[in-house]
Amino acid sequence: MDFATDVPPYVAKPLELLPFRALMLAPNHVGDPASARALARPYRDVAARLTTWIAQGRAVADTAPALYVHEYTAAGLTVRGLVGALGMSRRTSSRADRAVWPHEEIHPEQAGELADRMHQMDLNPAPILLVHHGEPELRDVLADVTRGRPDWRYLDRSGQRQRIWAVRDPEALARIGTLLSETRCLIADGHHRYAAYLRLQQEHPGTAWDAGLAMLVDQVDTPLFLGAIHRTLPGTTLAALVEAAREAGAEVTTHGRRRALSALDSTHLVLTDGQSWHTVSPVNLDRAAAVSWLHERVLPRLGTPLMRIEHHHNVEDALAATSASSPAVLLPSPDFEQVRALVESGGLLPEKATSFQPKPSLGALMRPMTDG
Repeated sequence: MDFATDVPPYVAKPLELLPFRALMLAPNHVGDPASARALARPYRDVAARLTTWIAQGRAVADTAPALYVHEYTAAGLTVRGLVGALGMSRRTSSRADRAVWPHEEIHPEQAGELADRMHQMDLNPAPILLVHHGEPELRDVLADVTRGRPDWRYLDRSGQRQRIWAVRDPEALARIGTLLSETRCLIADGHHRYAAYLRLQQEHPGTAWDAGLAMLVDQVDTPLFLGAIHRTLPGTTLAALVEAAREAGAEVTTHGRRRALSALDSTHLVLTDGQSWHTVSPVNLDRAAAVSWLHERVLPRLGTPLMRIEHHHNVEDALAATSASSPAVLLPSPDFEQVRALVESGGLLPEKATSFQPKPSLGALMRPMTDG
């Protein structure tokens, strides 16, 4: 099985989120799947394609560099974050000095492909998502910004409501910089793009590639929802999974579908082939994430090594892919504090362990390398 095997370097404090000159798709193109063709192959033509879109009114470039307060609402959940160019040039191995904390391993070849793609595009097409516990004073600064009229406000094609404020005042920018300097943040989404940013910075030091586009969300103020990513396991059987779970020290109980699904919580997993249903209660799961227990204790005990794992962001999709030859493991949602404590103690979660939602629509804020 093709496991993720690499942990990218850690960016060192002080955390820097720098102004940039944003490129944005026009409101009626943000969140439109058809707009993805502007960022499609051949990637070397993307910059010229976006220039044409600007001339046609399908995209707009901001007039001057700024930090952006970006607030979006999807399915009744509002997320607000600070978007800027994340400084990538300083590295550290010291835990005390780390500003950005990955919580998953990555595939180096995938990160390399993303780096090559962004370099050809001459663009950061979307921000990685970072989460932190912000200082109350920083929340006050951002609240002052959002009391003003947004520079952009619209409902995009996907149904997300977007509000964006450009922050250019030198005093406000300096204050934000000071308040962010000691921040420790967790990567919520974009581990491979983060690794690609690091590679591009290393290959092109002293250029715009010294930074990469990021959105920093205060998990205390407007938290992202942290959900589970479920698994289906082609090539094994439900019986083999049940036996491996018991060998790992878990209590496995047979239930009907409804009762099994209702038992899915922080201390239980569910195994099913679509016909039979089992709840799994590992020992001491309160001290470890369920997904880590699965990968570290259960999957190695399967008699036949897995060739691949398929990932699903909701129970319905996982069950739709479930069969006798591809049983499902339904996982509980991880706890943010548990994830943060694990990472800051030196641990990591398996690949695709967490799903932070909702993510902003594509095209709301992009960073060209000629952002001036």
